[in-house]
Amino acid sequence: MTTTSTPVPRSLLVDRIGVLVTNDPGAGEGRLGRILDAALVVEEGRVAWTGPAGRAPAADARVDAAGRCVVPGFVDSHSHIVFAGDRGAEFAARMEGRAYEAGGIRSTVAATRAASDDALLARATELLGEARAQGTTTLEIKSGYGLTVADEERALRVAARLTEEVTFLGAHVVPQEYAADPAGYVDLVTGPMLRACAPHARWIDVFCERGAFDEEAARRVLTAGREHGLLARVHGNQLGPGPGVGLAVELGAASVDHCTYLDGADIAALADPASSTVATLLPGVDFSTRAPYPDARALLDAGATVALATDCNPGSCFSTSMALCIALAVREMRMTPDEALWAATEGGARALRRDDIGHLRVGARADLVLLEAPDPLYLAYRPGVPQVAAVWKDGERVAGRA
Repeated sequence: MTTTSTPVPRSLLVDRIGVLVTNDPGAGEGRLGRILDAALVVEEGRVAWTGPAGRAPAADARVDAAGRCVVPGFVDSHSHIVFAGDRGAEFAARMEGRAYEAGGIRSTVAATRAASDDALLARATELLGEARAQGTTTLEIKSGYGLTVADEERALRVAARLTEEVTFLGAHVVPQEYAADPAGYVDLVTGPMLRACAPHARWIDVFCERGAFDEEAARRVLTAGREHGLLARVHGNQLGPGPGVGLAVELGAASVDHCTYLDGADIAALADPASSTVATLLPGVDFSTRAPYPDARALLDAGATVALATDCNPGSCFSTSMALCIALAVREMRMTPDEALWAATEGGARALRRDDIGHLRVGARADLVLLEAPDPLYLAYRPGVPQVAAVWKDGERVAGRA
């Protein structure tokens, strides 16, 4: 018996789009580059043409959008989905009034160390599929729940099977066995662990926060990572004011994530035209921990580049929904719907230093989402309602019914 598969068409026309968001101001209206009554052509996994539907060239296959809108695939630039175990009890306790602390990570570390490679891959694959079905076409994945050389290295091997945006986060917290010798753990992270992990990662990250790593230790970690060819990212200013933002900007990190507690100097540093560091905001965490939301309005008004991401993890935000982040950003952080959508697409791409995703300009990867809505405003207007009709990654449909 022989089996055949349906070949991916060399070219695809998505026609009769009510609103097409390109994130290309030169192609359409406003910062989102909106084109009304639009069409889009994909050839060999890339965007080949965008414009009015009546002028669309022919293609091998056609999808009728029937007046619905199309947006770039969401770029989730911060997640921790390689893990085992469950922290539902911690969530329940937090909802009863216990404060969130970085130390809760250690319970996930124990479960992750005990899990098999296959179990870790299966869980991460499930979460990636969940994210993709909700419109996420690029997902960054961090290690950080192993905290031994072997466990961090295998976490990165698992992550690398699912994404090209892999981040080494050995400096997540100090594990229990090094509680009396945190400097020794930094030596491990910047020495044997980094040497084992660097070949599997693109990025290095550090949790620069009370209860995790101070400025001096964070600087050592990021500097060592750079010497091994890794690009820098930072967890900073989540639990209180601190040096994370300043350190990220000083070292040219691509992104500093959380940014819940910022002072004027932090905002000025992120908004400085000489800085390329993106402020990545994670409103799902603040929602799930009952923490204050970052002052997105102050960042945007100052001219900083803002991204949105989920921070999907088992402790402080167990959600893969970028649409939820958009809705929270609009409702709780005073972002406009257009600003929030840009931050969840082009903003995320900039946080990953990618120019081939996050937009639908000609030549971009054909990562696009057909929404069951007449306008992308509905992502914030109808929170909690499934609105993804279809998802394409590199021109191939990977979710939805189209």
